[in-house]
Amino acid sequence: MSKIKSLVLGSAAAIVAIGGAQAADLPVKAKAVEYVKVCSLYGAGFYYIPGTDTCIRIGGYLRAEVNFGSASTDATYISGAGGLGDRTTGDYYTRSRIMMNIDTRTATEYGVVRTFGAFGPQFNSGNVDGPDTQAAGSMRVEAAFIQFAGFTFGRSASAYALPWNGAPGNLNSTLMGGPNYDAGVNNVQYTWQFGNGVSASIGIDAQEQANRVGVMNTSAAVDVYGAYGNAYRGSNAVDVVGNIRLDQAWGLIQLSAAAHQNTAAYNGTGAGATIISGHPGDKWGFAVTGALQLKNLPTGPGDDIKISGTYTEGALRYVLGQSGATPRNFQRVDGGGLTFAGVPAADAVYSGGLGTGLELTKAYGFNGAFNHNWNKNWSSSVFGSWSHVDYNANATALICATGYGATSTTCNPDFNVSQLGVSTTWKPVKNLAFIAEATWVNIKQNNTGVAAGTGVRAGQNFAYGDQDAYSGVLRVQRNF
Repeated sequence: MSKIKSLVLGSAAAIVAIGGAQAADLPVKAKAVEYVKVCSLYGAGFYYIPGTDTCIRIGGYLRAEVNFGSASTDATYISGAGGLGDRTTGDYYTRSRIMMNIDTRTATEYGVVRTFGAFGPQFNSGNVDGPDTQAAGSMRVEAAFIQFAGFTFGRSASAYALPWNGAPGNLNSTLMGGPNYDAGVNNVQYTWQFGNGVSASIGIDAQEQANRVGVMNTSAAVDVYGAYGNAYRGSNAVDVVGNIRLDQAWGLIQLSAAAHQNTAAYNGTGAGATIISGHPGDKWGFAVTGALQLKNLPTGPGDDIKISGTYTEGALRYVLGQSGATPRNFQRVDGGGLTFAGVPAADAVYSGGLGTGLELTKAYGFNGAFNHNWNKNWSSSVFGSWSHVDYNANATALICATGYGATSTTCNPDFNVSQLGVSTTWKPVKNLAFIAEATWVNIKQNNTGVAAGTGVRAGQNFAYGDQDAYSGVLRVQRNF
């Protein structure tokens, strides 16, 4: 019996051992793979982030361009060394940029939570000091915001901005006659959707170069070109902005408004500008813009007309809006160096003397474009603008009492800027564009007589006169 028992137990042990060996040879069951799934809730290009209910879309563009007679993005030479014809300024300017867009959206019981960022590196060739100066690589951030329950927090286009945001049909980012927020502004805003295409937004924007130009203290020098030292104090108030919009199949109508506070540093100049010398009282300015877009034109599918008009007091940037900082003076010397225009641009003017106040600058202008599609591969745009800057009698007297009007027969700092341009785009394949654009700019100034140049033009006498400038850009862009 004991032998039979031992045989049975041994056989069982052998079977267990063989089974264990065979089990060891079997593959371990792998974890289920989480495949990326298409998210169709928010349009093409969105996917679920694996393991979450958040959808994401990654896109952007890569751009290469060359500009002629201008700084970056067809910023025609009507200020700075370029406007004065300084030979250290290059005749062309190149740039390469890659911009990344990251868009995430999550459905919640309070509605969609959205985050959006638009950022990327770029490299600009040297244009101010010539091609032998290594230029700058930089990081550009156009947007970084969170949207939740109607609110937007972060960096985005202002609630004042138009839907085409400074580009009704132009490639360049320096079209005047209205606002421009294509580089964004730090803000908080809220939008109501009333249905049938009717909406309204209200917001607060941080004061930065997107909404202020400069404050002129005429106790300091204002040179013959209208250049002056900026006397804006550090910002202590936000711009209050908003819009009402009707957006339908035929086009849209929008009315925007903004309140902008002007604040100066101190009275006096140089060592005399101290806390003891005091400062002029703060003064609020404002801006209003009306805009119209017409679609479904008889000229062809996709064609449209966009126009806007703006009026401001103490807020020049809303009329002279550009992607970069708006120049605090416009200057241009003709090719022969015989005549020139030099005019200041300031939100407000004060004398720097005790008891004086800020004199707000008035400005108004309009811009617009007609956009036409020749066929699926070719399209063109004709665009333009007109802007007027008007200093009141007190501000004019203060400016003309400085070096600005010292040698002129008639001193009048008021001026107009006109722009006209044409752009043509060829898209040989989807999302690849070759674009050419040309722009004419005219500065109409109101000084008469003769003035003595300064800086690189020192020792040279000029006759005051209106000035024309021309620029162009060639761009290749791939969207993805």
